[in-house]
Amino acid sequence: MARSRGDEGDEYEVFDGMRQWDRTSVEVSVSIPTFQKWLHDEPSNGEEGFSGDALGEGGKERFKKLLLFSGNDYLGLSSHPTIANAAASAVQEYGMGPKGSALICGYTNYHRLLESSLAELKKKEDCLVCPTGFAANMAAMVAIGSVASLLAESGKPLENEKVAVFSDALNHASIIDGIRLAERQGNVEVFVYRHCDMYHLNSLLSSCKMKRKVVVTDSLFSMDGDFAPMEELSQLRKKHGFLLAIDDAHGTFVCGENGGGVAEQFNCEADVDLCVGTLSKAAGCHGGFIACSKKWKQLIQSRGRSFIFSTAIPVPMAAAAYAAVVVARKEGWRRKAIWERVKEFEALSGVQISSPIISLVVGNQAKALQGSRYLLKSGFHVMAIRPPTVPPNSCRLRVTLSATHTTEDVKKLITALSSCLEFRNITHIPSSLSPKL
Repeated sequence: MARSRGDEGDEYEVFDGMRQWDRTSVEVSVSIPTFQKWLHDEPSNGEEGFSGDALGEGGKERFKKLLLFSGNDYLGLSSHPTIANAAASAVQEYGMGPKGSALICGYTNYHRLLESSLAELKKKEDCLVCPTGFAANMAAMVAIGSVASLLAESGKPLENEKVAVFSDALNHASIIDGIRLAERQGNVEVFVYRHCDMYHLNSLLSSCKMKRKVVVTDSLFSMDGDFAPMEELSQLRKKHGFLLAIDDAHGTFVCGENGGGVAEQFNCEADVDLCVGTLSKAAGCHGGFIACSKKWKQLIQSRGRSFIFSTAIPVPMAAAAYAAVVVARKEGWRRKAIWERVKEFEALSGVQISSPIISLVVGNQAKALQGSRYLLKSGFHVMAIRPPTVPPNSCRLRVTLSATHTTEDVKKLITALSSCLEFRNITHIPSSLSPKL
């Protein structure tokens, strides 16, 4: 155990290994009525949630204990006492509410401290904290499109004055919705390239006569668990001179020696112009951000409507998120642990994987639901992912690993999975799936 001193003189307690409270990020209890509804694929009303005494009157079991293999809390920071204490201290001093949007009166020193720490993490000039990761992508895409109308003489860009946006076929919904809005505003023309297909992207870029080009991609894809080809993207950026924007929601704090994300892991941080991220996954908090240059930040602040017209994240959440940045950087054992779990899952299952997101494609909806129900009865929360989240006939069991899972957890999950599916029949061919856009 050690203490790390923050920029403002605050002390943050960090630990050199897993503690008992870490397990609360993956060990949960769900009420029996809710559990029964899940077994029958019925929506629950959250009757009693994920808490409460395990036994009721007469010793009757009231809750079903489950091991989560479905969340995005990759480092287990949602239960970290240092982060909780940072939020509690801010609540005592400032209360909950942010009082308004960031541009009016919702911006505080806590927000500035958080932005500075994220800019440093991502090796960018500046950073803009947004209400959510979804809002961050929306704001970034709309701001990128606004360049066309701002520079057009008539205020409405001609076809050759628009921004050409090249988007991976399996990009996240928030990127797609942001692009659609910019397209609706008449500012962009959209080109969708096959998933991670750099030959196709190069062909589209080479044939495009538009001057302003932007390539946007997830860095680590949320449904397939594969990485964008960052090195090839960097090479194409040098060749074609486009702006590169990535959504590093699932890579931030997880990938790279310092937790800087996928770009750090592939040593191409300087080639990324805009890096969107979230604070609701590996940080264990809530909110989103865009790490970029000061000029891009100013443009997004003035044109990104999902940022401008949203209430700022609450002060306690900003304080907690800053503490999470410190803890994630200092407790490097968490990154080491999650990647050890990745290696163990691959070795035990024989399924080739590349990240803590494991996509076990089983085909039709019935097979996915059957597998999810079996795992639920066995004490594991693993979701069946179905259309419209994924294309038809690519239904899957989506497993996510955490630093707070143990080797024994992984072994037990593999045993349960082996009873409801055959690993040799698992397919993983994301490049053949249909585009979402």
